[in-house]
Amino acid sequence: MFFAFDRLKPYQSQLDGHCVESVETRGKGLLIHFDNRLSIYSHNQLYGRWFVRPPRNYPRTGRQLRLAIHNARKSALLYSASDIDVLTPAQIARHPFLSRLGPDVMSAGTGAALAQIREQRFARRQFGSLLLDQHFLAGIGNYLRSEILFVSGLHPRLRPIDCSLEQLAALAKAATTLARRSYRHGGITCDLQIARALQAEGQPRSRYRHWVFARTGRPCRQCGTPLMLTTVASRRLNYCPVCQPLEN
Repeated sequence: MFFAFDRLKPYQSQLDGHCVESVETRGKGLLIHFDNRLSIYSHNQLYGRWFVRPPRNYPRTGRQLRLAIHNARKSALLYSASDIDVLTPAQIARHPFLSRLGPDVMSAGTGAALAQIREQRFARRQFGSLLLDQHFLAGIGNYLRSEILFVSGLHPRLRPIDCSLEQLAALAKAATTLARRSYRHGGITCDLQIARALQAEGQPRSRYRHWVFARTGRPCRQCGTPLMLTTVASRRLNYCPVCQPLEN
């Protein structure tokens, strides 16, 4: 175990010899939970980067090593990040960033996501902006926003109060399913059979990666209608006007 920051060095001896029990995402933050009930919190911000390499095999890089976790098989190395801490469960619960986040789409179940979507404080906010609010559902970035709304068949201007329970359940399922698909398949959110068929045809990655995002004017993969581009919360958003009707 190695910490670059002097304030964290006392934890090296407390964590040496202990096992990692789980790794949990919280939005763009990461929690590494150890079997002695201590957890390492890190946030990559703009420049942080993790490397997982053979034990004590360090990459050639101009970055500064901030954190290293070693075992007999691998080393997990965090470079350039400055937001790192060691926390107890009580400190996690009251952490100024972590405590304000909604359920994380990578680690929360569909049921937890649906319960959050049904909270009254979100009922009158449009999905186009709401899905970028990390206090609503954590871990959703701009391309996932477009993809989640398309798969759930919801127009970006609709609000939770406008939707049936069935539609809200579809949104919860799309949010968790697409986030995990993207993670497992290198950013692909489109149906995997469609993506593989297009890849086999020799199509570039940009043509098969997504359902709608960054495909302005191209035909919808479900109905053939040209896809639309709009701007919501100062970020681009793509949608299908037929598969995602505004009139609910």
